[in-house]
Amino acid sequence: MKILTKKFYKDAFAVLKATATGFGEDRVSKLSAALSYYTIFAIAPLLIIVLAVVSFVLGEEAQQGRVFEEINEYVGPEAAELIQSLIQNLAVGKGSIIATIIGVGTLIFASTKVFIEMQDSLNMIFNVKPKPKRGWVKLLIDRALSFSIVLILGFLLVASLLLNVVISFVSTTLVNYLPEFSVFGVDLFDETTNIALYIVNTLMTFFVLAILFGSIFKFLPDIQIKWKDVRAGAYFTAILFMIGKWAIGLYMQHAAPASGYGAAGSIVIILLWINYISSILFFGAEFTEKNAEMFGEGIHPSEIAVRIEQKEALDTGGTVDTN
Repeated sequence: MKILTKKFYKDAFAVLKATATGFGEDRVSKLSAALSYYTIFAIAPLLIIVLAVVSFVLGEEAQQGRVFEEINEYVGPEAAELIQSLIQNLAVGKGSIIATIIGVGTLIFASTKVFIEMQDSLNMIFNVKPKPKRGWVKLLIDRALSFSIVLILGFLLVASLLLNVVISFVSTTLVNYLPEFSVFGVDLFDETTNIALYIVNTLMTFFVLAILFGSIFKFLPDIQIKWKDVRAGAYFTAILFMIGKWAIGLYMQHAAPASGYGAAGSIVIILLWINYISSILFFGAEFTEKNAEMFGEGIHPSEIAVRIEQKEALDTGGTVDTN
């Protein structure tokens, strides 16, 4: 589809309309709430593994501090402090080898549980389900895929932190070496540099998010889909996430939704953020499905899955699964 043509806007409107319809029909709000519940219990193990990846690549304390700065930017100081406390309480200590192995295994199992739930929800959105009698094989594949997503998340975070370090270094260097050129008391070189670096940082964040969402849509659900169809959904979801991050940040700042919950306020903030991210992710999945079916090469079940065919149940007004 070519941008800035009448057909493009017509097609875009059709996809968005179909996406909104599918969002309601698939009861995505319930899927988001369920994923939020699972994520609350998995967030600490998940971040422990991500921090392990960051520490392995970039070093221990300084880079972990950067990670918590990023978390603080998203959920605020109180919720970030709660998450940090959970991670410290769950961290695998320097005990015996057996205790360490058990601890690491427990962390991997707990951290991948949220992606198993995410996979089930994405399968529902893409109208597929695993074949019967594939229990252990499917379980092993799911755990491997889920852990791969966790590692991808860690390496993307590493890439993001490295980019921030480079951008900060370039900014400082340019400000120190460029001559001062002021108009009405404003250093134009300084302001231009800040604007340019902000644009670069925004674009880098966009591409990191697009890679993450694209990896989830491509590899996590039990489907076969072309990368070109995934790309559109990943870009759309990344843009939606960045806009939503700004909007929910304003909401958190001015509405203070957790103020009436006292000591539980931090949990409420984390739940709101997870629910928001889940809704964005699933809306992006709906968009990916509708766009692929309407203007791409479609979506097909993988070798270990079958398509769910639903028909209207005339007597109840609902739907029935024919598989």
